[in-house]
Amino acid sequence: MTGPIIWDDKKKITTNRITVDPITRLEGHGKIEIFLDDNGDVKQAYWQIPEVRGFERFCVGRRVTELCQITARLCGVCPGAHHMASIKAIDMCYHAKPTEAAYHIRDTFYHAHYVHSHIAHFYALASADFVCGPAAPAAERNVLGVVARVGLELGSAVLTARAQAQKIQAIIGGKATHPVMGVPGGVSKVISREEQREIQEYSDNLVEFGKVSIKLFEDVVLKNKEYVDIIANKDLFYNETYHMGTVNDKNQLEFHDGMVRVVDNDRKEHSKYDAVDYLEHVGEAVEPWSYEKFPYLRNPGYKGLRDGMDSGIYRAAPLARLNACESISTPVAQAELVKFREFFKSIGVEGAVQHTLATHWARIIEIIFAAEKLQQDAYDDKLIDPNIKQYDLTPGGRGVGCVEAPRGILTHDYECDENGITTACNMIVGTTNNNGPMNMDVAKVAKGLIHNFEVSPGLLNMVEMAFRAYDPCNSCATHSLPGQMPLEAVIRRADGGIHEVLRQS
Repeated sequence: MTGPIIWDDKKKITTNRITVDPITRLEGHGKIEIFLDDNGDVKQAYWQIPEVRGFERFCVGRRVTELCQITARLCGVCPGAHHMASIKAIDMCYHAKPTEAAYHIRDTFYHAHYVHSHIAHFYALASADFVCGPAAPAAERNVLGVVARVGLELGSAVLTARAQAQKIQAIIGGKATHPVMGVPGGVSKVISREEQREIQEYSDNLVEFGKVSIKLFEDVVLKNKEYVDIIANKDLFYNETYHMGTVNDKNQLEFHDGMVRVVDNDRKEHSKYDAVDYLEHVGEAVEPWSYEKFPYLRNPGYKGLRDGMDSGIYRAAPLARLNACESISTPVAQAELVKFREFFKSIGVEGAVQHTLATHWARIIEIIFAAEKLQQDAYDDKLIDPNIKQYDLTPGGRGVGCVEAPRGILTHDYECDENGITTACNMIVGTTNNNGPMNMDVAKVAKGLIHNFEVSPGLLNMVEMAFRAYDPCNSCATHSLPGQMPLEAVIRRADGGIHEVLRQS
C-alpha cells in the first residue's frame, strides 16, 4: 500500500509556459501545454496532439474488402476493434448479413480482444499511478514498479492472462495482433473442436483473473482513503458531460452490436439511435491547435470545451458505458456494477458518475464482463458451426460499422462503387470521442494543482492522470488534415543552446 501523497519536490519556476513532452504511458504521441498567468496560476492548459496520420484519405481508391486489414494497422493496440468495425461496414457495402455462426465467432474473438486490451492498459499503463502512487519517483512509476509492489505471482498471472487472450485472437483471427478473419458476411475459417476446447480453458482462467483484478483494485485503491479522496474530489478529476455507450434491447452493456444510447447527468436517456444514423446525432468540430477532431452531440451543439448539459461534449470510455447502460447481462460483472453504483451513491452521486478516475474501476468491471461473455461463447457449439460465410454478395453503396472499442465507441463509414472500390471513408475513433473531455480534465487538474509558479514531477503526473484514465490511442484518433503540415525544427549548439528555430506554418 502506498503511503501519504506528499509533494515535497515542488520547485519554483520562472517561466509562464510549462510543456510536458512527451507525455507518458499512452499509445501514440501527444503533449500538454500549460500557460501560467502573472501570479503563477494556470490560465489555460491544452491536451495537444501534434501527430497526423490521414488514414481516411489513403483508404479511398482501395478495394473496400482490404480496409478491415488496412485500418487494423492504425496501431498495434486496438487492431481487433478496427477490424470488427470495418468488417461490419464491409458487410453493409456488400448487402450481406453474417451467418449466425460467423456472428458468434466474431463475438468470441471480440471479447477476447477486450480482455487483452483492458489488461494492457490497467496493469502496464494506469496501475502505477495507484500501486506506486502518483508522487512516486518517475523511475518507479512503471510496470516494473508495479510488479515490485504486488509480487511476482500476480505479475506472472497478468502476463499469462494477456497471453491467453491474445492466443484466442490468434486462433480465431489468424494472427495475434492484426487479424485477417473478416470477409463480407462471414469469417475466413472454421473453428475446430480442439480449438474450441483450448478457448474454453483460456476463458475459464480469464474469468478468474477478472475476479483477481477487482480484488486488487479494492485492496489497493478503494481501501486507500487518500486515493478515494482524489477520485471523489469534484475540484480535480470531475466534469459533467453526456455519456455514450452501446446497449442491447434491454439497455444492457454491449460491445459488439446494438443501439447507441446517450444519457445526461441524471442518467436519463437523452437519445438512442442505430449506428447507421450517427451523423444525425454526432458532429465533429476542429480546433486550430490539434490534429484530433472534437466530436459533439448535435443536440445541444458544440459550445466549445465546457461541461454542462447545455454543451454537446460527451464521453464514450468505460465509465460512459457503465453510465449509459441500465445493467449488465453477466452475473459477476452485474454484481460489481451494483457495488460501483452503491459506492458513488454513498458519497452523494444520484445520477451519472462524472468522476474521471472512476474510469479505471469501470474498466476492471468490463474485464470481468468480457471474460464472462467469452466463456459463454466458448461453450456454445455455434463456435464450431461450419456455416461461416455468405455467398450472395453484391458490392456497391454505403456501409457503417460500429462497435464499442475499449477506448470508446468506434465508427467506420465507407462508400464503394459497383466494383467494390472505396470512394469515401470516415472514421470516428474511440479516443476521438473523448478528446473534448480529456482537454477539459487536463485543464481542470492543472488549474487545481499548480499555483504560485510551484510545480513538481508528481504534480505534472497528476495532470497526466487526467488523460490516462481514458486510455487514449492517438495514432488511431488523428484524422484532421489542415492541408499542410506545420513543422518546427530546433537547431542546437553542442552545449545544448538554441542556434536557430525554423518553422513552416
